[in-house]
Formats: sequence, structure tokens, C-alpha cells
Amino acid sequence: MESVPERPCRRARRTIAAVVLAVVGACALSACQPAGHGNAQGRRPEQAGQPMNPYTLAAHAASARASMALGDSRAAQKHIDAVAHDLSRSMRLPDATRPIDHEAARAAVRNLLGIRTAIWLDKANFVVMVDGAQRRSMATIDQVCLALEPLGDTLAVVVNVQDVTARNSDGATTLSRNCQLPEGARALMQGKREVDVVSREVRERFKGGTLAQRKNLQHFLQRKVHREIRKSQLGIFD
Repeated sequence: MESVPERPCRRARRTIAAVVLAVVGACALSACQPAGHGNAQGRRPEQAGQPMNPYTLAAHAASARASMALGDSRAAQKHIDAVAHDLSRSMRLPDATRPIDHEAARAAVRNLLGIRTAIWLDKANFVVMVDGAQRRSMATIDQVCLALEPLGDTLAVVVNVQDVTARNSDGATTLSRNCQLPEGARALMQGKREVDVVSREVRERFKGGTLAQRKNLQHFLQRKVHREIRKSQLGIFD
């Protein structure tokens, strides 16, 4: 005797239950908490890696069940997709369907104040070169990330800020951060890359050096920057 095909509503209810159970399990591991208040001082880039909001999860689950009871499978699917999106954000998983075009990213930051040029070292590391120590800051990284948001998922991008006018070893250090995560954190399966044009050993050598040595360091930086720009133009990624 042939089995009766499972009804769409029943399948959808089982899908909803499976998604909710998976998310509840993730919440138990990551200590789900209600979302905090945003920054009142100004707009910040999107943030990932935050605990999921249990109230939002419950609302989506209830809405999905209500939609299925009414026979609206499309509305139910939207709520399931919303839960999956929130879960991927909490897991720091970039959206592979929304990659950022490299040339569009360079064009987007070209007119930002204090930025001389920008290059891609690889698929994740975006290097922005600024014209002063005051521009080598987390605020500059925020500005770059906000400019990139309309182009795709910035969770896949690490912004690296370098001061091309640096006159000492400390000023030549690269400031790096993933657009949507705290300093030092990376997205899921996103490795950390050493992007400093001057190694720690070279920086230590030039600390407290003579004027001639500091000039040599600056010239070294400029040559390195020009080489990286040329490699980016040719599409050569290390």
C-alpha cells in the first residue's frame, strides 16, 4: 500500500519546529539576550556576533505558525528565513550570496575625507591608505564600512588602515578590524593576515633612530605602498 504524500502544511510545521529547536540550542550555548540599545551618538556599522534576541525568535515562530494556519506558506517562509539570517549573524557567518565587488568598493571610498587610495590584498582584506595619523583610527574604519554596506555583506571584509605619511615605526603600524566585529575578532573561517608593510623587527630597529633612518623608513613605506597598488591593479593576490 502506497503512503499518502505529506501535506505541505505539515511539512512546513515540521520545518518551523526544526529551525526553532536549532536556534534554541544555539541560544543555550551562546546565552541569548535581548538586544541592547543602539549608539545614540551616531550611526555605526552593522554588528554581527551578538546573542540572538529570544523575543524576536518567539515572534517569528508564532508568526510562521499563524501564517501556515492561514495557508500562507510564503509568509511563513519569510519568517523562517529571518530566523536563519539572525542565526548566521550570531554565528559570525558571512552571507555568501552578497559578496562585495572589489572595484565598486574602491570607488565607494575614493571620496572619503583623508583617504588617498585603497587596494585589496585578497578576498577579505581591504587596505585603506590615509594621509595623516589622525585618520588612522577606528572612526575611519567605521566610515569605510558604512560606505561598503550598500554593496554587500561587510562581515566578509577586514578593513586595514595605513598612514602613508608615517614618520616613525609606531605610526607605520596597520590598524585592522572586521567591519562587523570587535577589534581582533574575525568572521567564521576568516583567518588573520599580517598586513603591516613594515615588520615588527624593522619597526623596532627604527625606533629612536636618526633623522636619516626615519626618512629611509618613510621612503620604504612609500615604495611598498606603490608595489601593493600595482599588484592590486594587476589582480595579483598573495
